[in-house]
Amino acid sequence: MRTVLVGEITGSYGVRGWVKVRSYTDPPGNILRYTPWLLERKGRPVEYRLIDGKPHGGNVIALLQGIENPEQARELRGSRILVDRAVFPPAEPGNFYWVDLVGLNVKNLNGQNLGRVEDLMATGANDVLIVRGDRERLIPFVTGETVRSIDLQAGEILVDWDEAF
Repeated sequence: MRTVLVGEITGSYGVRGWVKVRSYTDPPGNILRYTPWLLERKGRPVEYRLIDGKPHGGNVIALLQGIENPEQARELRGSRILVDRAVFPPAEPGNFYWVDLVGLNVKNLNGQNLGRVEDLMATGANDVLIVRGDRERLIPFVTGETVRSIDLQAGEILVDWDEAF
């Protein structure tokens, strides 16, 4: 199973075992759509069923099956929230989930391999591919201009980018 990091437990909330969640989804409440949650602590994922949840002050609070008091909720603090990649709907044509781009090979128009996508970052103007090969490159994710094509099946991104940049 391929998993996607969607948030983390930051603490407990109230007296009934609710947890505070820092959501990495946009908007934050979208994290409640993706279940079940795999809570990863010390490298070991444990599945939890979401019973209830709601946005709360820019983040989210949630009630998980089997967590019934503040002490149990506090034990989950620091847990990363992962979900199966398969729970996400298919991306619309021309759009991509970042998680699907990580690990793809990046080649320029001259056929030179620039490395693999290690991550992406959001900037004010556009997203940026973080590509690691012989060195790290930051390549603007501007489709049509810099990013010429993305072939998920072949595992490759073709970019108009000079090897020296």
